[in-house]
Order: sequence, then structure tokens, then C-alpha cells
Amino acid sequence: MLGLLLRVLPFWVREPLLIVVGSVLGVRILYLAFADGAWVAAVIGAAFLVFTAVRVHTVVRVLRARRNRTPAAPADGAGTDSAAQPQPQPQPQPHPQPQPQAAPTPASAARRPAPAAQEKEPNAWGQALAAVAVFAALAAAVWLGPQLLPTEDAGRPRAASCASGEDEELPSAYTKKPRAVTGEELCAALNRPGLARLLGTPAETATTASGTSGTAPLTDGKVAQPEAQVQFDTYTVNVSATYNELTMAQSVKLMEFGDETDVRTLSVLGRPAVLFSDHTMRIEFDLGSGGSGGPVEQGPLARTLSVALDGKDRGGSYDITVWSTSGTLPEDSALLGIAEAVLPELPERTV
Repeated sequence: MLGLLLRVLPFWVREPLLIVVGSVLGVRILYLAFADGAWVAAVIGAAFLVFTAVRVHTVVRVLRARRNRTPAAPADGAGTDSAAQPQPQPQPQPHPQPQPQAAPTPASAARRPAPAAQEKEPNAWGQALAAVAVFAALAAAVWLGPQLLPTEDAGRPRAASCASGEDEELPSAYTKKPRAVTGEELCAALNRPGLARLLGTPAETATTASGTSGTAPLTDGKVAQPEAQVQFDTYTVNVSATYNELTMAQSVKLMEFGDETDVRTLSVLGRPAVLFSDHTMRIEFDLGSGGSGGPVEQGPLARTLSVALDGKDRGGSYDITVWSTSGTLPEDSALLGIAEAVLPELPERTV
């Protein structure tokens, strides 16, 4: 296809295109070759430049030939032949009488063949400028193509969105003062565009996002405990809120008798907080014929940041937990970043 185009294009379109393309490719390949130390690429770039120099020499030679060309003088053989012919001699008459004589036709008046009309040659500079304009249009199309055409990102799956809970009937614990946030509100605050970046995996997209408005176990439905969860390929993030009377100081004392490890107290957004690690639980359900599932097993290690509902620590907490199936955990700064981004969008506990 390329060879056909080169044969069809006029000389003053083809040659400028070859010169521009050859020079750009040659300089670019030589630059990359010297930057990477690839001598094979340097030889290829030099070959492009030599090819370009040959094309420039060809164009210069054609331009000189066109400048030195002069029109040839037309041949005038008719006048010469007419002058070379012998003229008839008059014969003497015994009784000369005046005779009418025709006026001699001059040789220069003989009809000459009309010169053939010269074919108008195309404007070389106009074709060269048109070739450069075509090349500029192609370069602009290549440059702007990725921005105008759909990219690979268009084929990627969209991030999961939180399901609407408008039709969900909230337990009575959510109507009491202080009003508890719902699972839908937690999910909307957690499922934010920058969550993957906070976790250190900015290229990942949320695969699932959900929120539930439940109550704490063993409280007879009197303590609201909503939660939301967003899952990525690497990490899973869970945020829950517990509206009980257990303060953060009491929670830290209870950790001394529990299985929590790597406990560290701190302050987040002016509220008491604690960081700790604990194992999740793994439950398998057998959906086959007659199976009831396997026993409850210990799951991967999880890291949790528990923050008081208000700065005075009057009870209740927000818990942010992160884990992965591989057992790896992000830095503690990731949990702090999530808390600083999510908690300001949730209401503090009021009296």
C-alpha cells in the first residue's frame, strides 16, 4: 500500500514528504539510540538520515535543471527553400506590349506552421507546500488521536456504586437520639474516588460496595450499628459505627484481656482513638446437596482504627478496618488518611 502511494503521488508531493519523514525519524532514532546506548538503532537512524540526504540532493538537482531550461527556437525552413528556387527569366517579345504582372510574394510572408502550445507545468513550490501541509495534518491526527478517540480506560469496568436504601425500613434504634447514621450514608462517605489512592493502590477500582443498617448483637435491637464495606482486588475496607456507652478509654482497657495485638493509642481529628490488629473470621457455606458448610476458621489479619464518636469520648465509636486475603496490611498512615477523609462527612454524637 505504501509503495502504491509513493508511485501515485507527484514528484513535488512525494519528495518533501520523504524528506520530512526521514529527517524526523532519523533524528528521533539517533537520540533514543545515544540515550540507551543501542548501536543497532544508531545505525538505523543514520540510514534514515543518509536516505534523506539523497532525496534532498535529488530535489536540488531537479530544481537546478528547471532553472537552467530555455525554450528552443522554432526552425524556419520554408523561407530558405523559397529563396533557393530559381526565378523564371522573361522572354524577349518582338512587339513589346504592356502585360499585367502579379506582385511578387515575399518569402517572409509564406505561411509558417503555428508553434504548438506549451503544456503548463505544475507549480513546484505549491506542491511542496501542499505536501508539508498534508504531513502536518497527519502529525496532528496522530498527536490528537489518543485524546479524541476512546482509550483503553473506556473498556475498564466502572467502580461499584452503593445501593440505594430508600425502601429499607430502619430499626427503631436509628430514630432515637442521637440519630445514628445509616449504612447508606456510611457507604457514600467511604466509597470515594480517592480511596484506592489512600490505600496505596491508585490503579485499582472498587469491585463491590455495600452498606447495611443493622443493630449490635446481644442488645435486643436497641443499639444501632450500621456498617459499609468497599472491596478492591488487594484490600477490603470496612467502616462501622457503634452507638453504645462504651468509651474509648474503656475499650483500651478491655484490649488487655483480648486477642488484640500491636495496640497504639493516638488522637484523630481531636478525638481519642486506638490502633490495633486482630484476625478476621472465615466462614464457608456449602450450597450443595445437604451440606451445612465448614467450621468457623481464623481469617487473615486485619488492622483497625477505632475513633470516638465525639471529642469528649461520651461513648460509641467509628471503626475502620482493612484486610486482604494475602495477609498483607497497608501502613497505619493509610487508615489515618481514610479516617480524616471519611469522618468529617459523618455527624458527631450529640446529647
